[in-house]
Amino acid sequence: MFRLLRRLVILVLAAIALFVLLPPGARTLPDAPAGISPGVRGVMHIHTGRSDGTGSIADVTAAAARAGLKFIIVTDHGDATREPDLPDNRNGVLYIDAVEISTNSGHVIALGLPKAPYPLRGDARDVLEDITRLGGFAIAAHPGSEKPELRWTEWDGAFGGLEWLNADSEWRDERWWTLARGLIAYPFRPPQSLALLLDRPEPIMQQWDTLTQRRRVVAVAGVDAHARVGVRTVGEPYDTGGSLHFPSYLNSFREFSITVGDVQLTGNAAMDAQRVLAGIRAGHVYSTIDALAGPAALRFTASSGSRTGSMGDLLALGGPVTLRIDAQAPPDAHITLFRNGMPSATGDGPVLQHDAAAEAAVYRVEVALPRSPGNPPVPWLVSNPVYVGRSSDEPAAPERARPRDSELLYDGGPGRNWTIEKSPASDGAMDTVATLGGSELLLRFALSGVPSDNPYTAFVMPATGRMAMHDRLVFTARADRPMRMSVQLRAPTGGEGERWRRSVYLDQTPRTIQVFFDEFRPLGSTGATTPALSNVQSVLFVVDTVNTKIGSNGRIWVDDIKYAR
Repeated sequence: MFRLLRRLVILVLAAIALFVLLPPGARTLPDAPAGISPGVRGVMHIHTGRSDGTGSIADVTAAAARAGLKFIIVTDHGDATREPDLPDNRNGVLYIDAVEISTNSGHVIALGLPKAPYPLRGDARDVLEDITRLGGFAIAAHPGSEKPELRWTEWDGAFGGLEWLNADSEWRDERWWTLARGLIAYPFRPPQSLALLLDRPEPIMQQWDTLTQRRRVVAVAGVDAHARVGVRTVGEPYDTGGSLHFPSYLNSFREFSITVGDVQLTGNAAMDAQRVLAGIRAGHVYSTIDALAGPAALRFTASSGSRTGSMGDLLALGGPVTLRIDAQAPPDAHITLFRNGMPSATGDGPVLQHDAAAEAAVYRVEVALPRSPGNPPVPWLVSNPVYVGRSSDEPAAPERARPRDSELLYDGGPGRNWTIEKSPASDGAMDTVATLGGSELLLRFALSGVPSDNPYTAFVMPATGRMAMHDRLVFTARADRPMRMSVQLRAPTGGEGERWRRSVYLDQTPRTIQVFFDEFRPLGSTGATTPALSNVQSVLFVVDTVNTKIGSNGRIWVDDIKYAR
C-alpha cells in the first residue's frame, strides 16, 4: 500500500511539474477584419536530403500541407551550379526551389536564381554581385547566429533581404534549463515548445533598422528546417555523424511562417512562384509566430495626400502622413509603430491609427502578445516597412571617383618578365595575339588534379615601386565564357609570401575593370588586413577552384594594364 501511495505521489508531482513546464497552446483568434486579404502563407529556408536535411521534397510538401501552408521555398546548400527544379504543385502546396550559398562572410539565400555558369562562392561581395547579375534576390541567412561560420558579416554588401528570425540561431543562445524545458514539453505541445527558444533578436533588428534608413531591405523569418539534430553535438543539425529526426518538418512549419500579401494562387505553378517571389522581393510580406496564435492577417498602410502605400512600398510625400494598422488580433494584443527604428506610437487591440508630420521616415510594425516567450519577448507579428518620402534607394556601396591620372604597365607585345605558376597537375600558357590596335596577352589555363591539391593557374606580372603612389589597378579583359578571375597582390613576407585578393567577373565582352587596392582582402594569414603597397612585388591573375571547377580549361585576354589614381 505504501509503495502504491508513493507511486501516486510521484505521478502527481510529475503531472504538476509538467503542467508548470508546459507552454500555453496557440490562442484562438477572432475573425479577420473586413476587407483584409489573408494573403498566401508559407515558409522558407528548408533543407532536404539533397544537402543536410533528412526528407524528400514529397516529405516536405506533405508536412507543409498538414501545416496548412500554401507554399514552401526549399534552400538546400550548394554553389548554384545545380539546375533548380521548376516550380511545381505537390501535395497541394506550391514548391519553389532555391539555394543557400556559403561565402567567406556567412551564408546567403538566393531566390529566383537560374543555374550559374560557374560555382558561386568566395567573398560575399562577389557572390552578391553574381546573384544580382543572374537575376536572383539575395537574403542574408541566420545573420545573428552564435556560430561564427554561419553569422553574416558583410553588412555593406548589396543583399536585398535578411532573416530577422532564424530557428537555428535562436536555440544557440539559450540557457540549458530553457532547452531542457523545451525538450520535456515537446511531445505534448511541439510548436509551442520550439517557440520557447525564441527571443526578439535585438542586434539584428537594430541592424535592419539602420540599413532601411539608406535602402529597402526585406526582413523574413526563416525556419531553417533540417528535421535532424546531431547525436554527438546535441542540437547541431550540421553534425555529419548520427542524428535524430527532430524536430519534424511538420512541427517546424507550425512554429512560424511568412505571409505574402496581395497574392492569389492560380494553380499555374510557374506563374504562382513568380508572384510569390515578386511579393517577397517587394517587401509585401510579414512574419507570424503561429505557435502563439495564427494564422493571422495583417494590413499596414501609410497615406500622404492622394497616395497610399503598404509594406515594402516607397511613398512620395503629398502632405501629412496617416498610418493605419489592422490586425487579426485579440483585445490584449499590443501594437507598436516604429519610426526610423524607434517606437513612435502604441496601442492595444486590433487597430492602431497614427497621424504624423509630412516628413521622410521609415515606418514598420510589431504586434506583441502577453506572456510571449523570450528575453526580450519575441514579437508575434512583424511587418516590413513603408518608406515614406523616399523616391529611390541609395546604392549599397557608393560609386568611386574616376581616375585623374595613370601609369601604363602593359600596352601590347609580349609580357616581359611575366611568369606562370601552377599546381602540379594544372597547366598554363601565355601568348601574344594581334588586335585591331596592336596586340594583347592571351592567357590559357587548364585546371586538373584533386581538391586536396588546390588546383590553380596563375599569370604573374612584376609590380613596381610606383604602385604605392596609386589607389587602383586598371585593365581591360575578356574570357571565352562567363567566369571569375582572382587578381592578387603578393608581398615576399614569410615562406611563400603574403597575398591579398580581389575577384573580378569576365565574359565574352571586353570591358575595362578597376580593382581598388583598399578593397583587396587577405588570402590566408597575413600580418595586415590590407597590403602595404610599397612591399608588393607581384600582381597575379589567378584561376582557381574558388569559382572554377576542376577539369575546366579556357582563355582570358588581357590588355591596357596600368596603375591609376
